[in-house]
Amino acid sequence: MADGRGVDRHEDRGPIEAPRRELGAFLRKKRERAVRADYGLPPVGRGRTEGLRREEIAFLSGVSVTWYTWLEQGRDINPSRQVLDAVAVNLRLTAPEHDYILGLSGFAPAPRAFAAVPEPVPDHVQHLLDALDPAPAFAVTSTWDIGAWNRGYEALFPGIATVPAKDRNLLRLTFTDPYVRGMLPDWEITVRSFLADYRAEAGSHADRDAHVELITRLRQDSADFARAWDDHEVRRFASRARTFLHPVAGRLDFEQHQLVPSDAPTLHVVAYLPAPGSDTGARMAELIGRQAAIR
Repeated sequence: MADGRGVDRHEDRGPIEAPRRELGAFLRKKRERAVRADYGLPPVGRGRTEGLRREEIAFLSGVSVTWYTWLEQGRDINPSRQVLDAVAVNLRLTAPEHDYILGLSGFAPAPRAFAAVPEPVPDHVQHLLDALDPAPAFAVTSTWDIGAWNRGYEALFPGIATVPAKDRNLLRLTFTDPYVRGMLPDWEITVRSFLADYRAEAGSHADRDAHVELITRLRQDSADFARAWDDHEVRRFASRARTFLHPVAGRLDFEQHQLVPSDAPTLHVVAYLPAPGSDTGARMAELIGRQAAIR
C-alpha cells in the first residue's frame, strides 16, 4: 500500500538489497552520532548527550516512525527524493553525505548553489599550478572565469595578467582576443569543442546570473559565438591533443587534461602537458626564462 511519499508498504521480498542495507546503516550511524544540544534537545537516559531517537528524526522529516524505522532497517521501501532531502537536512549531512544517500537510492546528486561572486582561488590550488611549471596550467570557475595561473600559462599568453578581471574568461578570450585566436591553428574546431564542454557543465547552473550575463555579452560581442552557441552541441570534457602557434616559441604540442580539486568542486584546473616525444617542454622552459629576464 502506498503512503503518498513514493513508498510501497509491503513486506520484504527476498534478501535485503545491499544499497538499502548500506543506506539504513549509514542513517542510523549519523543519527546515533548527532549531538542533542545542537537540536535544542535535552540529554536522555543517564545524561546521554549524543544520539537522536528515531521518532525525533521522523517528526522533523515529516514521516511516520514506522516508515523511518523501516528505512534504517533496509526494508523494501522506495523513499522519494523529497523525503531523503528532508532526512539529509535534519541529520545535518554534508554535501558529499547528501549525495551519498541519494546515490544509494538511485537519484542524481543534489544541485549545488553557486556563489554570485566567485571565491578567491585557494592557496593550495595555486601551489598545484606552480608545481606544474613549465607546463601551462590555470584554474577556472564554473563559468570559466580564469582565477589563477602559473608562469607557464603566462608565458603562453603574456597578456593574461593585464586583461581586466571582468573579461578574463576562457570563452571570451577565445572568441574575442586576436592573440588567442591567432595561436589556434584549428580555431573553428577548438571553439566548438569548448562550447560543447561548457554547455555540458553549465546545465546545472543555467539560471545563474553570471552564466546568463556571460552568454548575453558574448552574443553581443561575437557573431561567431552566437552562431556556434546556437548549434547546441553538448559533450563532456575528454583529454585531448592541443596545438598552439606561439609567436616566439613556434609550434607547441600539448595534451590537455582537467581535474577538479576535491575541496573546491566549483574550480577546474586545466593543464597543458607537453606531448610525449615533442620538445615542447624544453621550449616552454626557455620561454619562461626569457619572460623572467625581461621583467
